[in-house]
Amino acid sequence: MAHIYDVAAYILTKLGPMTAMKLQKLCYYSYGYHLAWEERQMFPERFEAWANGPVSPTLYAKHRGRFQLQGGDIAGDPNALDDGERESIDLVLASYGDFTANQLSQMTHAEKPWTFARERAGASPMERSAEPLTDEDMFEFFDAMVTAVSYGEEG
Repeated sequence: MAHIYDVAAYILTKLGPMTAMKLQKLCYYSYGYHLAWEERQMFPERFEAWANGPVSPTLYAKHRGRFQLQGGDIAGDPNALDDGERESIDLVLASYGDFTANQLSQMTHAEKPWTFARERAGASPMERSAEPLTDEDMFEFFDAMVTAVSYGEEG
């Protein structure tokens, strides 16, 4: 199984330099859609419901204090990803790659995996929270998104 570092390194290789927050959100969307499409985890690391949206503390520890990241800044192996994982990430990057970090963060604030975790924690809008997002909530949300797009209910 790949790790979030491998996904982050792959994303930086594909899109080039970006903010740490944007990288976090692209890893989150890659994980969520992969969970729905493949019905399996992309990596074992979890996301927490931080004030600015879902964040992987494991990935955060690697870029803490850095605003901008580029290829080589996150030590990961893009070759550790299997074909299904790369395909999931590529589809997410095609759909979400042009959004800014703030746009991606705002999008997550309207989505159930993050809002449910914030509610469980009893966290106010800008309050810190380490409440994990559950795979169950993520699968349900992203599976519904995939189903809506498949049936032309989106956009």
